[in-house]
Amino acid sequence: MAIHSPKKHQMRFLSEEDSRQIHSAALQILHEVGMNFLDEETRSLLKSKGCRQGEDGFLLFEQELIEDALSTVPSKLTLYNQNGGVAVDTSDEVTHFGPGVNCIFTLDHETGEARPCVLDDISKTARLCERLPNIDVVESLGTPSDVPAEEESIATVRAMVEQTSKPVAFTGHDEDKVDKIWAYLADVVGGWDALSEKPIGIDCTGPTSPLKMEQGACRRLRNAAKRHLPVVCYQGILPGLVSPITLAGTLAQAAAETLAGIVVHQLTGPGAPLISGSAILPIDMRTAGIVYGAPEYSLGCLAAVDYFSHIGVPTWVGAGCSDSHQIDAQAGAEACMSITSAILSRTSFAHNVGYISSGKTGSMEMLVLCDELIGMARRFAAGTSVDEDTLAVEVTKHAAKTSAFVAQKHTMRHLKNEMWFPSLLERRTENVWREGGSETLQDRIRQKLNTLLA
Repeated sequence: MAIHSPKKHQMRFLSEEDSRQIHSAALQILHEVGMNFLDEETRSLLKSKGCRQGEDGFLLFEQELIEDALSTVPSKLTLYNQNGGVAVDTSDEVTHFGPGVNCIFTLDHETGEARPCVLDDISKTARLCERLPNIDVVESLGTPSDVPAEEESIATVRAMVEQTSKPVAFTGHDEDKVDKIWAYLADVVGGWDALSEKPIGIDCTGPTSPLKMEQGACRRLRNAAKRHLPVVCYQGILPGLVSPITLAGTLAQAAAETLAGIVVHQLTGPGAPLISGSAILPIDMRTAGIVYGAPEYSLGCLAAVDYFSHIGVPTWVGAGCSDSHQIDAQAGAEACMSITSAILSRTSFAHNVGYISSGKTGSMEMLVLCDELIGMARRFAAGTSVDEDTLAVEVTKHAAKTSAFVAQKHTMRHLKNEMWFPSLLERRTENVWREGGSETLQDRIRQKLNTLLA
């Protein structure tokens, strides 16, 4: 059973003053540089609300418009399963996890080879997510290469929904494809009103760095807001290429871009559900590749948690990913660091669980490993409860002289809450382990994966 205890401890990356300065810088960027919107209806809407034309077509924002939009963003977001039960409530102070989307390759757990992702991989991923206790939201972990581009988005969502009752996070190439996905989800739950009341999906969209909002993103934000459907509004941003190399500078630019998206969303549907963050993707200049396992990736994402929490917006970041090309010590180390720090940051969501090869490849084996690591990190973050019952002075009085603690009802009552029991990590004695065949962690991961997919 998953441990969903409220987190008593929080690890902060920015002080309140840091967040205030980032917000001030973001406001300055939007006021003096502005944002380029590539959708005429969105431009007209913003101009009607006081945005001014700047240089090169960029629209300049007044602070009051931004603060008004922030004031209508709901303080929480709720997603439901297909049975109508609450699956995710961002006010519960639990970090909710899901895989990523759009990996090109799949690490085949039967052959050990990375190959193009196909639709069956997405079905299996969804089936696996349904059975993993610490995965709360289902995502595709890949893009199917065996489906025509025009059908890929809706086929991906269908494949997931048919294999899981959990809510799904998705994306699409344009607003038309996303509209088809929303219409399909509405049919699943009994209509648009039912979907709006208890959404089982969330669209991942947002701005393009530097300081641009494509037509599709504008329309997806507005269409979702009109129907009161949830969206993730954030960007992937590459420091030193499309933003300043400094983390503070990138956070300020990313904040400006996302704030502009929030304004569009909330002007269209005040109070419509939205979640945000910043996917700051560091580049290793030696290889020119994105590094998901780098400490800077987690630091950038989780600093954004502090900023968006400061302005009252629920947050969505990345964790549980690695730059390794296989499920090895590097993959486990990088995933464990990002998962634990995400939970301690108190972010509402963390996705990209299961990414390897710097986000190019999705791995169901990695997903199984990360489910274990999430359970361990959740127990760590739950902390220690101190009260009369847990201090257990009476238990000590009765049991200390005879060392009879095992026989106490108190022990049995608290055992499962006090101790976390792994399903994959090794705790047997060396002799028992060797007698059992000296299985490696990857052996156990594959065995569990095959059992869950059976």
